[in-house]
Amino acid sequence: MPVNGRKRMVTITINKNQYLAEEGEIFLLTAMRLKIDIPHLCYEKALDPYGSCRLCMVEVVTCGKTEMTPACTIKVHNGLEILTDTPEVIKHRNILFELYLAEAPKSEVIKEMAAKYGVTKTRFLKKIVHDDPLLGKCILCGLCVRVCSEIMGTCAINFINRGPFTVVNTPFYEHNPDCAGCAACARVCPTNAIVFEDTEKDRVMRSWSGTTVPMMTCSSCNKPFAPEKLMHEIQSRLDPQINEDIRNMCPECRRRYISRREMKIPIT
Repeated sequence: MPVNGRKRMVTITINKNQYLAEEGEIFLLTAMRLKIDIPHLCYEKALDPYGSCRLCMVEVVTCGKTEMTPACTIKVHNGLEILTDTPEVIKHRNILFELYLAEAPKSEVIKEMAAKYGVTKTRFLKKIVHDDPLLGKCILCGLCVRVCSEIMGTCAINFINRGPFTVVNTPFYEHNPDCAGCAACARVCPTNAIVFEDTEKDRVMRSWSGTTVPMMTCSSCNKPFAPEKLMHEIQSRLDPQINEDIRNMCPECRRRYISRREMKIPIT
């Protein structure tokens, strides 16, 4: 339990060495803070741990027995004992890297990460999809789908098909008017598979069947700066007393406007 606003520190064992850690912290974060290397792809602080990529598997020791568990789903508690580099963990990790090299053959992120752990080739058949909107880089971790539904509340994209034919896209591979063009999906994608393009009038989500979202124009500099649908959603949550001109300004012009106002410099 927290004491005076501080989290309780407990003793844990990692690879037979003892450390102090915050009780309740995600073990993967504890390991990162302690500079203990555990590869991972699908962990995102803004989302609940999911463990879909399975790269962060470690062995949890309980009463002399071990169990393989994703590090991102383990919460630190007193007496926790973890092994991160056993032959079983390494074997599991290497097989996964081979699978990802086949699943996302064009992903430089996967190639570099796999090479770091000594995996440069795959025994599995590489997945080849002609005109793949995700550029042969998607590993189906689900981060884009989850951030769209759980954070943005939009559900503009989802998994389509099953088994080896599973892909992520909009329903029926069509332009989806529900998409706000926020590009949160592209931000959380661990392999940089999602592509979008900003034009003078629109944001085009190339990976999502060319879904197009109109851009809002800054009321000061007249340059497009954000998707209209996204800005309307943000503005609906703002204090109604906020000046309308500021609401429709790009961040750069807004900062300049507020600075001039605070310094009592005439605003033109």
